[in-house]
Amino acid sequence: MAQANEGDEVQVHYTGKLEDGTIFDSSEDGEPLSFTIGENRVIPGFEEAVTGMEPGDTKTTEVDPEQAYGEHREDMVMEMDHDQIPSEVDPEVGQQLQLRLENGQTVPVLITALGEDTVTIDANHPLAGRTLIFDIEVVDVAEGSGSPDGGGGDGGNIVTP
Repeated sequence: MAQANEGDEVQVHYTGKLEDGTIFDSSEDGEPLSFTIGENRVIPGFEEAVTGMEPGDTKTTEVDPEQAYGEHREDMVMEMDHDQIPSEVDPEVGQQLQLRLENGQTVPVLITALGEDTVTIDANHPLAGRTLIFDIEVVDVAEGSGSPDGGGGDGGNIVTP
């Protein structure tokens, strides 16, 4: 059997939990998650945990925030005036909105507090600052070229901005 290594496409079933046992994501009721090791399509700690596993292997791994969605950053929490929210939006705590940046890009934000004249929004990933626990089962490993770019040396189909 093949061990999962850099450049290999792997299929895994997983359940992601918080430290209190709350499940935040799972593939158990659907198709396994498929990704190529080294393409950075999953968080680094998850990819690292799968590396070296073989089909049929299972493990539980704990991923620190630095290897997941990073630490919660206070500089990504902002207070805005109510009049900066479109009039058709009735803001509620827990509501997700899209914040348009000066360069035209949009970023998902979560309303975390409402004041009399203000709305507090948080642009951190909802799992930022959290230690994540994953139960992982490797379903399949398809050996790749040993490099995440397909081995062509020119980046394969990857296009950089």
